[in-house]
Amino acid sequence: MMVRLFTSPTGTTPMLFGGLILLPHVCTVTSHHRFHRLSRGHTVNKPLNEQIISARPSYLAEAEFFEYSKAANPIGAKLISRVPYHTFPASLCQEGESRVIPLDLSQALGCEGPATGPGLCANFVRVLAGDSLRLAPNATSQVLYVIEGEGRLTYDKSTFEWHKGCFVALPAMHASILQASSDSRFYYVHDEPLLRYLGATRSEDRFAPTLYASEVANAHLRQAAADPRAKDRSRVSILLGNRNFPQTRTVTHVLWAMYGLVPAGAVQKPHRHQSLALDFIVDCPPGCYSLVGTQLDEAGEIVNPTRVDWTPGLAFVTPPGYWHAHYNTSDREALLIPIQDAGLQTWLRALDIRFS
Repeated sequence: MMVRLFTSPTGTTPMLFGGLILLPHVCTVTSHHRFHRLSRGHTVNKPLNEQIISARPSYLAEAEFFEYSKAANPIGAKLISRVPYHTFPASLCQEGESRVIPLDLSQALGCEGPATGPGLCANFVRVLAGDSLRLAPNATSQVLYVIEGEGRLTYDKSTFEWHKGCFVALPAMHASILQASSDSRFYYVHDEPLLRYLGATRSEDRFAPTLYASEVANAHLRQAAADPRAKDRSRVSILLGNRNFPQTRTVTHVLWAMYGLVPAGAVQKPHRHQSLALDFIVDCPPGCYSLVGTQLDEAGEIVNPTRVDWTPGLAFVTPPGYWHAHYNTSDREALLIPIQDAGLQTWLRALDIRFS
C-alpha cells in the first residue's frame, strides 16, 4: 500500500497542511492492503489502524472515520438492533411482595438496563396493603396507570389520593412514595434510559405532579366515543395533556399517553409513527388483537403482519416506524393505553405519523 508519512519539523507536533491537520507519524491511506510501503522506503507488516492508534496523542485516541455507505444506516448494517416485538403477561405482577418489575429488553437492545426501548422503561408495580414503595429513577418524566387498588402518593410537598383507573404524571427531581391502603398494581413508564444514554442527570422539574382522575378520564373518553364522527376516525381515544406543553399537547415534554377504546366489531385501520409505543391492555374480551408490520399492500393492509392477541393486563411493544392496526371481533368493547416517547419526537419534529 502506498502511503505518505508526514512529520513535523520537530517530529512531535501536528502540522496544518492544505486545510488538513497532519499528525506526527500518521499515514494517509491510498489502498487497503495489509503491507504498507512508506515514502521513506520502510515496509511494516502491521495494519494501518494499529500504527495510527499507537501514534495518537490522547486527544486523538477516540477519533474514527467511516466510508459513508458503511455507517449511514447502522440498523440496516446490523450495527444496532431494531426494537424487538415482545409481550409481557399480567401474571408478572399478580403475586409476590411490593416491588417494581422492569419489563427489560436491554439485552436485545444492546444497552444498559433496565430498558424496554432505547429511551423508555416500562414496568409493572405491585404495592401490598399497608406498604410504601419509593420511586426514584434518574428521569424527567414518569406516568403511572392504576390497574387496581387505592392509596396515596407523596412527591415533595404534594400529596394526593389515587384509585383504580387513575393516571398520574410525575417529574423526578424528588422521590415519589406510593402508600397503598389495599393491594395495588400499576403500569409505570419513565424515561431513565434516555438520560442514561445521554449521560445526563435530572436538573429541574418541568411540570408539577398531576392526577388524571379516572372519573374525569372516562367521561372524556365516553364523550369522544359518542361523537357521530367517531366511527370515521383512526382511533376512538383521548390524549392526556399538560398545560406546560401546549405545542406538543402531551402528558409530559417527553411522554405521550393515550386512553382509547376499540368498539365491538370494530377495525381501527393501520397507522405508524417514529415513536416507540409501550402498550397496556386495560380490559378486553377474547377476539381482540393487533396486527403489526413494516409494509402496506395496495389496499392499505399490513403485509405479513405479526399478530398480538390481547388479554387483560397484557403489556406489549410496538416498534417505532411499524404499521399497526387493532381488531375487535367480539361483541364487547376493549380498552387500551399506549404510552410513547412522542412528546420528545413531536418536539424534535420527527414523529412522522402516517395513516393508511
